[in-house]
Amino acid sequence: MLAKIDSGMFAGRTSLAAMAILFSTHSGIVLAADAIAVNSDDFIPPPEPSRFGRLEQKLADWHVVLGGGAIIVPKYEGSDEFKIMPVPFVTATFRDTVTIDPTGANIAVYEQGPFKLSARLGYEMGRKEDDSDRLRGLGDVDMGATVGAKAAVKFGPAEIFAQLDKTIGGSDGLLGTVGIEVTQPLSQSLIIGAGASVVFADANYMQAYFGVTPEQSARSGLARYDARAGLKRADFSISATYMLNQKWMVRGQAGVGILVGDAADSPIVVDKVQPSGMLLVGYRF
Repeated sequence: MLAKIDSGMFAGRTSLAAMAILFSTHSGIVLAADAIAVNSDDFIPPPEPSRFGRLEQKLADWHVVLGGGAIIVPKYEGSDEFKIMPVPFVTATFRDTVTIDPTGANIAVYEQGPFKLSARLGYEMGRKEDDSDRLRGLGDVDMGATVGAKAAVKFGPAEIFAQLDKTIGGSDGLLGTVGIEVTQPLSQSLIIGAGASVVFADANYMQAYFGVTPEQSARSGLARYDARAGLKRADFSISATYMLNQKWMVRGQAGVGILVGDAADSPIVVDKVQPSGMLLVGYRF
């Protein structure tokens, strides 16, 4: 029973972060390490045994997963060329309230029965014009911070969610996502998952990533194009998570995104269908 619970924790904690990495257009993943300062006063006089008990309880409230693997993704959103990248991975969860992973931080602010509301802090990776020859002359889309919220309702193995993310800096865009995720254990060791979602974007985001200004047109040779707000993309994914034991897991995931609307019609886009895949090995502390 313990293995089954832990495997569900693995699948849930890694799902959103893994998908964010899969559909990232950034050329690499950078993970920051926490610095821990130790005060020498803690050792003089010797601490009481009860202090160890409190420390152990605080550590037990954290669930940390470290891992790594590889992904294959388009060189940029709309490209027909692919790149394979190594992926280091870390996620930490505190009492199902705060989750920190490569996409940023999620903080639960309200929970009642199957309903949960969370605040989100993260970042938008932007895009480099040297990611592909197709982008030459378009300039870079700078990285920006994101703030947002997510509401989710759980129905058995399924979760229906809606989230909104605003970028500060970079594209200065606004993204909205509505979708469903299903996670179903087939045994104590094997869990399968599937997801589907649609993404909406405002005019700032669409113009930054899919529009071509007169200046960009002159530099790149692409036709001028004004990308309007609206439905941007539909995403579908399947995954399998296998627990080797209570600590080690292996996760495989495949997804496909389909660009629609003004995004699909952009002269920057070579292929509307955007497949991706990932293989990840993780260890839970």
